[in-house]
Formats: sequence, structure tokens, C-alpha cells
Amino acid sequence: MVLNRRPGQPHGEVLSEADLEELAQRKPPSKTSTRDSSTAKSLLFRFLPVLRWLPRYPVKDWLLGDIASGFSVGIMHLPQGLAYALLAGLPPVTGLYSSFYPVFLYFFFGTSRHNSVGPFAVISVMIGSVTDSLVPSEDFMEFINGTNVTAVNEAQRDAARVELVATITVLSGIFQVALGLLQFGFVVTYLSDPLVRGYTTAASVHVLISQLKNVFGVSLGEHSGPLSLFTFIEICKKLPETNVGTLVTAIIAMVAIFIVKELNHKFSAKLPMPIPIELITIIISTGISYGVNLNSKYGISVVGNIPSGLKPPVVPNASYFGQVVGNAFAIAVVGYAICISLGKIFALKHGYKVDSNQELIALGLSNFLGGFFQCFAISCSMSRSLVQESTGGNSQVAGVISSLVILVTILKIGELFHDLPKAILSAIIIINLKGMFKQFTDLRTLWKSNRVDLMVWVVTFIATLLLNLDIGLGASVAFALLTVIFRTQLPHYSILGRVTDTDVYKDVAEYKKAHEVPGIKIFRSSSTIYFANVEMYSDALKKKSGINVDRLIEKKKKALKKLKKQQKKAEKEKAKRKKVLPSTPLSCCPTPLPCLALAFCPSLRYWLSRASFGAQGSGRLIWAEARCQSFTCFSLCAASVLAQLERGNFFSSTITKHCFFPSVNDAVLHINGGTRPAPVSTQPRHPHCHRAVGRQSRLASLPP
Repeated sequence: MVLNRRPGQPHGEVLSEADLEELAQRKPPSKTSTRDSSTAKSLLFRFLPVLRWLPRYPVKDWLLGDIASGFSVGIMHLPQGLAYALLAGLPPVTGLYSSFYPVFLYFFFGTSRHNSVGPFAVISVMIGSVTDSLVPSEDFMEFINGTNVTAVNEAQRDAARVELVATITVLSGIFQVALGLLQFGFVVTYLSDPLVRGYTTAASVHVLISQLKNVFGVSLGEHSGPLSLFTFIEICKKLPETNVGTLVTAIIAMVAIFIVKELNHKFSAKLPMPIPIELITIIISTGISYGVNLNSKYGISVVGNIPSGLKPPVVPNASYFGQVVGNAFAIAVVGYAICISLGKIFALKHGYKVDSNQELIALGLSNFLGGFFQCFAISCSMSRSLVQESTGGNSQVAGVISSLVILVTILKIGELFHDLPKAILSAIIIINLKGMFKQFTDLRTLWKSNRVDLMVWVVTFIATLLLNLDIGLGASVAFALLTVIFRTQLPHYSILGRVTDTDVYKDVAEYKKAHEVPGIKIFRSSSTIYFANVEMYSDALKKKSGINVDRLIEKKKKALKKLKKQQKKAEKEKAKRKKVLPSTPLSCCPTPLPCLALAFCPSLRYWLSRASFGAQGSGRLIWAEARCQSFTCFSLCAASVLAQLERGNFFSSTITKHCFFPSVNDAVLHINGGTRPAPVSTQPRHPHCHRAVGRQSRLASLPP
């Protein structure tokens, strides 16, 4: 691409960045007014999105669909709330509370129209690992009626666990609100998709193993911390003690739920709403258990008492904060990551925007306030969200309807589930893991597409499986960040050539019609230059170009020494004739020195610091080249990078903005035209860096 010339500029002369700044008349940085965004009204609308969308709510178009959707999701909330409370090691009623308070609060603060927030399996098992560790059942063993027989005082244990979990929930809510107010919604970007999917897959294995005791009807010790999967080994040892009635109940429930869910999926287009098989299962099983008295006759464990009514708020026990701060932060981050991922999927599909920072605040307030009412931490369920979308849900009104369904259950219906077998709840949990177990198919996809992402997935899965959920998350994030460094340290280097009859430059190793420009090397790196890869970049640059900068400096010194001798000799021969000396050392050098063309990626901090202080090694590549007085040009440099170069005192009388060009082709034309850029005493302030070119052995390098 050759740019049009300004009036009076010779046609054969190419534009440098200095010329372009003068021609384009670059504007000063704009100052954004914050008056409107700082008003009380705008802040209120920002933190209470319901005030913005509810007045514009299209009642005729959306209300009927939201009611149907909310009722369907509420029916799902009931069995899942009971089941996920069991998974968290809490009384079943806390699952109902967690399906009511946070869901209702999300209506006011949330920005996703289709996310169904509430209890979620992964978050529940993370909470369960904490309750098993800090409030184990062994601490509540009591002798029965003065005998030597001991049993767990479940009432005291459950009360202690509820107090602990309420503290965790409040603390995780504080973390989420704080991150949202600090505009740290981007923190989820450090949890890549392979990491999240590997983590949730490993968590689903933990969930499955934790429910096997209820499926087989055996009593187990509680394992927590690293290698807590010893639970599985203990289950295998106790298989001979299996309660056959419990196992048969669980198998029948799992088969029935699985078949109906598959039918729901197959005939989703024809069904007005999915068949609520989970609700049907718990109703039928509760009736059979009550009528046949499964608990006393066959030893099948049941849920027990579910109190009716709402509880008054209770201040969490702050003495637990120090013990659970790490777990609370992990729960806050994982819950948000899952929620925002689903929210963005639905937003993209339906054409609206989800505010990542506001979602943090919404989840945080839901957890923070819910913790005062005996709720455990919530996130977003894929299965419920899909039902909410498919049954006509259009807004957060569907969430309010579902919370009202749960409210009626808490006030009037909950106590009827006293005889519900725990095996039924475990069956519901296990079948709902199907979607997460399908993520094992990621391995095949990642093997074909990206091996580094495959490593992240596998390492995350193994670390989470073996080290438990909280430690596994930290190890997984650390490994994922290491892969970022690994990717930047092993970029793809290539030599570019001009495609025949075009001004396009492509990798000569990949394109047959791409040929190197005679006398010019165009070098491209696929990653940004920074301190961890600059040495390798420099080595590759030297190797590809065949230019040894240190050797050039040595030649320059010899040339300057010879030049001084010539000057002394010329002074002595003034009488005979006057010798005209060249204007630059390069023209007097007996050996022509090469001209470097260097192309850089957007980040140049390391190069700047090394060049500014004249350090040795690859960081002085440009600096040394300038000292050699070989001709250097740069192209495709953004304004921010040139500003960075200026701040780093990169420019000198040798390297100026007249060495920078807006395109590779301009730089190549400049070299081929043999025009040397004139030094400029005052350099303007911006542009972006990418290539360099010069006479004889010339080199250019490009960003990806």
C-alpha cells in the first residue's frame, strides 16, 4: 500500500510516520466527561438494572412466557434444592432457602435474562468439602440412653454446619461485591474455557463419589483435603454391606429420570414444557415411602423433618472468617465464572448485553444477604437455564415466579417430604451430572485443535481430582498462567515475501507465490516481545537475517579508526588539494554495513529499558544497530508504541520518526529507492513499531 502524497511532496518519496503525523494532523487526547456517569440517578440505574428494564417491560409479549417458564423452573428448583443441600452436607430446608432468597434478589440486581441462579452441584460439593473438614460428624457422637452405643447428634451437627456455611456464603458474597465495585469482572478471563471445563468435570467426579454412599446405603467416614477420593476406596470395601432396598430405589429412580429426560430432549420442540420427572419422582417415592414405611422396615434413609416457614436473619459467626477465607474466595470465583459464561452465551444468542461487573455485584449481594437467612452459596445451573429459555422465559421475571413457587413450598408443602428417601435425591444429582460428564469429549477436540489447551484441561482435571476442589483450583490457575508464558516463549518465527503482482507479504515457507524481496529480510514473530522471550526473539532475528550486530560494531570501530587517520592525512595535504569528507561515518566505511529492518509486537517495555540504558545482549539489538550507523526503518507501529518509545528515550539523532513507515510496502519502497531518512531534532509524539529495513543485508520483522 502506497499512501497518497501531500501537496508539494515528490511522488517517488514515501511517507514516514513523522510525515504522516504532519499530514493527518493528529488530535490531542480526548477528555471524556464524567458528569453524566457520576450522577446519583445514573449510579442508581447502574446498580439496580431493574429500574432500567422493568418500566419498558413488554407485558403482552413476555409476561405469559415468563410465567410458564418460572413455574417450570420452580418445579425443578424444588428437587434440586433438596438434593444439593444434601450434597453440601446441610439440612434439606437450606436448599429451599437457597432457591428462594438469592433468586428473588437476583431479579433486582442481575443483568442476564435467562440465567437460572440458585443451588449448583459444583458449588455444593465445594461447600460440602468444607463442612466435612471443619465440622465432621465425629465431633457430635453421643452415647444413646447411657449405653455404649454411640450415634451422631444430627441436630447439633446440622446447626453447626449451617452456621459455618452461612459464614462462607456471606464472605464469598463480600468478595464478589468488592471485585464488582473495583471493576474486576475481567478476573474470569484468567479462568480459560479448558480450565473451567476440566475443573467442573473433576468436580462432577467428586459429586458422583460423594453420592455413592446414599445409593448403596452404607455408612462411611468423612474424608476431606487432598486425596479425599479415598472415599471411593472405602465404598468399594463396604460393598458387601450394601442395603439392597436403597440400591434398588436409587436404580429405579435413575433409570426413570434418565429415560424421561432423554424424551424431553428428543421431543422438546413438540412439548409445551418438559415433563417434570424429578418432581414426579420425589412425589411418588415420598408417597410409597410413607405408605410402606421404608425407613423402619427396610432401613432406607429418609430426609427427615423439614420445618415450615421462614427463619429470621442471623448474623454469621465472624470467628470462622480466618478458617474459610480461601474457600470463600474459590467459591466466589468459580460461581461467578460459571454464571458469566452461561450469561454471555444466552446474551449472544438473544442479542442483549450482560454486564460482567454488575453480575459480580448481583451474585455477591444474593450470596451476602442470603447468608443471613441460612442460604448456601449459589451460582447458575445449565439445566435450569436451558429450561427457562426453552419454555418461553424472556426476562428476570421468570426468576421471581420460580422463587414464589419455592416460597409456597417452604410455607405449606415442605413438611410433606419428611419420608422422601435420600437415595432419590442422590439419583437426581447423579443424572444431572450427565452434561458435565459429556465434557470428556473435549479431549478429542482439543487434541486436534490445541495441545496446550489440552494440557490445561488434563492438568486441571487431575489436580482437582487429587488435591480437592480448593487446592486444585489454585494449582490449575497457576499452571494455566505458566502456559501463557510458554506460548510467548515459543512463538512461530517466519520470513515473509511479497506475493507476486501484489503488495501483500506472506510466509515464504507456506505460500508458493510468496518470494523474498531481493536484499531485504522481512521477519515476523507470532507473539508479543517481553522480558521472557526477548533473548529468543533476538537470536531468531539474527539467525534468520544472518546479521551479527557485535561483529558490525567491531567493523564500525575499525572504520572510524581508519577515518580518523584519513582526516589527519587530509589536514597535512591541504596545500595540494582539499578532500571532501562524507557527511556520515557510514559513507566513509570501506566495508558497507548492513541495514536492519526490525518488526516488533505491541509490547516493547523490555526493549525500551534495555535500549535506554545501553545494556548488552539482545536488548541492545536496535541500539547497537544504530551505533553501527546502518540504516534502520520501522513500519506498522501504533501511536501508543511510539509514545512508549519516546518515554523510554529511544529516539536519537540517528533513529527518528523519519525511520518509521505506515506499511511494510512503504518501508520496502523506501529501501529500494535508496533514500536515506534525514535526522530530525524534534520528534513528534506517537506511533507503533513493527519492522525495519535497510540496504544490502536488510531485515524487516512483522507482528502476527
